Amino acid sequence: MDSPRIPVILASQSPRRIELLKTVIKNFRVVPSKIEELCDKDLSPEENAIFLGRKKATWVAKQHPHNLVIGADTMVVLKNEIIGKPSDAENARQILRQLSGQEHKVITGVAVVHSKIFSAASISHVRIKALTPNVINSYVESGEPMDKAGAYAIQGEGSFLVESYSGSYSNIIGLPVDLLKDLLKKSNFSI
Repeated sequence: MDSPRIPVILASQSPRRIELLKTVIKNFRVVPSKIEELCDKDLSPEENAIFLGRKKATWVAKQHPHNLVIGADTMVVLKNEIIGKPSDAENARQILRQLSGQEHKVITGVAVVHSKIFSAASISHVRIKALTPNVINSYVESGEPMDKAGAYAIQGEGSFLVESYSGSYSNIIGLPVDLLKDLLKKSNFSI
């Protein structure tokens, strides 16, 4: 599945994205972007996810113009409000209280940059169980929620919080593999 002609860079140091990308491309480098991840208030959550994914990929592509660069941004959206990564343990508890018993969207914007930019978003739906304060505290104390959008990891200990989901599972983790394959094909990257 590799293209020996074009070196590939992932514009993210997320361990989850790295593992998911390995299922599509064997050899790539990791060069995290140094952009400030600020949403544009005039854009929808889906447009913001694509905007940030493109911004990350194009920033790295400018430093490495002869590479194919993949950028992504994942956001959790509850009732059209973007929920970011928790700033501290109390904020993680607050986020989990908000998500408790609710369905939310997980949106990942993906961009592939190599001379042209190909980008799109994947949307999945996740319903979190009704959570007791003890369950929330115990999960936050595990430390797992701290670097995750929405303060949970569906692929980790946080899987027990999830009542159901629909859509791409890899999207919920942080890189929708099927969407990425489509974008790579559009960019003429041989898969």
